[in-house]
Amino acid sequence: MPDPTKTEKAPLFPAPDYGNPDPEWLRIDWREHLRRVDLPGAEAVNYVDIGEGEAIILVHGIAGCWRNWLENIPYLARHYRVIVPDLPGFGDSPMPSWEISMSNYGRMLHDFCERLGLDHVAALVGNSMGGFIATEAVIEEPDRFDRLVLISAAGVSFAEVQGRHVEALGRIVKAATPFLVGHRRAWLMRPRGRVFAFGRLFRSPNRLRPELLAEQTRPGLQAPGFSEALESIWGYDTRERLTEIEIPTLVVWGLNDHIVPVEGAIGYHRLIPHSRLEIFERTGHLPMLERPLRFNPMLEEFIESSRPLRSKQDDDITVG
Repeated sequence: MPDPTKTEKAPLFPAPDYGNPDPEWLRIDWREHLRRVDLPGAEAVNYVDIGEGEAIILVHGIAGCWRNWLENIPYLARHYRVIVPDLPGFGDSPMPSWEISMSNYGRMLHDFCERLGLDHVAALVGNSMGGFIATEAVIEEPDRFDRLVLISAAGVSFAEVQGRHVEALGRIVKAATPFLVGHRRAWLMRPRGRVFAFGRLFRSPNRLRPELLAEQTRPGLQAPGFSEALESIWGYDTRERLTEIEIPTLVVWGLNDHIVPVEGAIGYHRLIPHSRLEIFERTGHLPMLERPLRFNPMLEEFIESSRPLRSKQDDDITVG
């Protein structure tokens, strides 16, 4: 691991707000905030619980874990109780006894809320597969959540490529290949290695702290739930049900997302009535990690905002 006290001088491209030169998460003893809870059919679900106030739940994507939110948890915990589970079969949560599926994960979120006594959640935030799961949870029991946030969410784009599953699978395989071969330390030590390993996840991996990149590789594709979760996504179409989502929804996407193309953002925005779309230029699949200095205040503003969103917002799209 490179010396954390020495950082590369980053160029101004792609933008001054890319990455975070002084991340708060490095100064937190995360062991103080790790918890475990038993759920029906899912023993010992691992999660982070930090902060006080209204609850916000953050849901990671496929091959991910709670560390996908390292740049966001400390900021949000200043004013909220931030709860970030490792989905069963990922991170430090073992495989569940039930079959892994998007609908079962959605029900698991409700079991999780009930176990923690959360009748009211200020915002449910999901990235990639976590966004897919978040829509399932909101559709099934909408009264629990005030706001929904979808970040590069899987679902719409996979459903729209009927007959092109090989193409969609190819995007994931290309992103995953570096994590199946080679030595992780070597990737992090060299700029070309970081581009090889993370270039399909992040727009500019060399602008990000090596410590942050290192945290994104654990446990990755070695997660026992990876293959079942990936299989569950194929052919699972919720587009007709997305129109049932009535709570205010923020859709955030990276314009340069190579995993879930930006067309998926348009699909979610078109189908969810009360939605707002924010597209980050020169950004990849993980906007919350790539541009936390922009993403975090925007998320907080959205949660705090009480203004009604128009039911038809074809013009309510921000690109920047």
